[in-house]
Amino acid sequence: MSANLSRRLARLSGLALLLAGASTPALAAGRPDARDAKIEALEAQVQQLVADHQKLAAEDQQLMAQAQALAAEVEALKQGQAAQAQSVQSVQVAQAKDEARAAAAAKPSPSSVVTTLAAGRPIWSTADGRFTTSVHAILQMDAGLYSQAAAGPIATDLRRSGPAVGASAGNVDLAHARDLKDGVDFRRARLGVDGTAFGDWDYRLIFDFGGSGVENAGQLYEGWVQYSGLKPVKVRVGAFSPSIGLEDQASTNSMPFLERSAAEDIARGLAAGDTRINAEVFANGPHWLVSGAITGRTVGVLSTGTATPTAQTFGDPLGFVGRVAATPLHGSDWLVHLGAHGSYVDHPADASGVGTNGLTPASSYTVAFSNTQELRVDGTKLINTGALTADHASTAGLELAAQKGPFLLQSEYEHFAIARADGVASPHFHGWYVEGLWMLSGEARKYNAQTAAFDAPPVARPFSLKDGTWGAWEMGVRYSDMDLNYRQGLAGTAPAADAVRGGEEQNLSAGLNWWPNPLVRFMFDYQHVRISRLSPNAALYQTPTGAQIGQSYDTVSVRSQFAF
Repeated sequence: MSANLSRRLARLSGLALLLAGASTPALAAGRPDARDAKIEALEAQVQQLVADHQKLAAEDQQLMAQAQALAAEVEALKQGQAAQAQSVQSVQVAQAKDEARAAAAAKPSPSSVVTTLAAGRPIWSTADGRFTTSVHAILQMDAGLYSQAAAGPIATDLRRSGPAVGASAGNVDLAHARDLKDGVDFRRARLGVDGTAFGDWDYRLIFDFGGSGVENAGQLYEGWVQYSGLKPVKVRVGAFSPSIGLEDQASTNSMPFLERSAAEDIARGLAAGDTRINAEVFANGPHWLVSGAITGRTVGVLSTGTATPTAQTFGDPLGFVGRVAATPLHGSDWLVHLGAHGSYVDHPADASGVGTNGLTPASSYTVAFSNTQELRVDGTKLINTGALTADHASTAGLELAAQKGPFLLQSEYEHFAIARADGVASPHFHGWYVEGLWMLSGEARKYNAQTAAFDAPPVARPFSLKDGTWGAWEMGVRYSDMDLNYRQGLAGTAPAADAVRGGEEQNLSAGLNWWPNPLVRFMFDYQHVRISRLSPNAALYQTPTGAQIGQSYDTVSVRSQFAF
């Protein structure tokens, strides 16, 4: 707009000079001229143009001032909008920081420790779960009463206990079998820890102070480490019971009767069982399990009631244990379990070492089968093969179980064989059991796919007088038979050279189990026991030749248990 004004001013100035030049000659002549009127008209136009120019210049200045005011207002609005946006952003950032701090406070860092109490069991773990530690405790106190015939003179009361082979005046018991001990016993008193380290490593360390007949001084019961990073395969090394059957793998916290059946207890004792030092590889899925282990000796212990430690041998045994199990048929509330298991001792422990001639005698390698009855308030062993000289020994077992809701039927069979090293015929034995369980309160025992065995039932309604709930109740019946006789011969006759009069034990048991809550259980058992056994040695057992040294008796017992 200022450029237009400049051009217009230039044109006006030129026109004014032109008019001034044209009027001068006329004035000088002193006479009127027709051009004067025209000049005056042009001068009037020039004046009008100047006036218009001044007016336009004023309008231009006013418009310029308005434009500058509008620009200032726009700039102010921009600055205000930017300030407002910055303020909103600052508030949002502050809110985000507050939320992050709150989330961090609510969620522990991976290095922090989280404490939980799962069904009464304290567990400490890192927030990411890679490290855990928990306390493991079991306390089982048994009280039992043995109802047997009153003891009489040993000349007429022929009930005895002791080994069938290798009997001596020092190991034949003429007293305890005639008067089994009533009383109490802390069957198990275990305390330890278990957990996980670095996500893939599991561990357990447990000591046991319980015993049979009388408590032990205490021993390492379990101590192992396991790598679980090769799913579904796991590798475990240490002292523990490798998998060898349904009863073997059922937790002692959840067994339906006070003890395992005689057949299964003897089978697991050859190359497996409690405190066995071994290395095991096993794998499982939801409906199958496969396991194999290389085993050695058991952990030494101060023997129950004798105050003598386990003697060191001159060589540990070498054994192998294996098991396969599956639930090929299953539904939402039912299943059928099938399994097979076995153990093999390649060579027993070397008990005596080399002789004076520099050779190790065959008698240094022995295998023995024996069992304390299915109540251990009294620890007397009424069936016992004694130490049989052996090159190797084996067991083979079959498993069958069927569960439908609260009902469970379970059975196992065991075959035992010993290859004797003294030229005598190699004996074999067998045993089995069958049991039926019914959860009166409606729960069902839990099938554990990791052990292919049945755990305790959940307690759906813990005992409470206030709520009128009574916990979980279970009733069970079991019949078991373990025969350690081999070519025993007829009553009244002396045994043959290859005979083993270890005895046969038959048990009929009935039990009632009550879980007031998951931590506490009370067990009430009745047993009718029948021992059939011929005297292995008339002189040492102080009996007539081939006399019956067995007996029948009844027991009632109660177990009080606290475990987590």
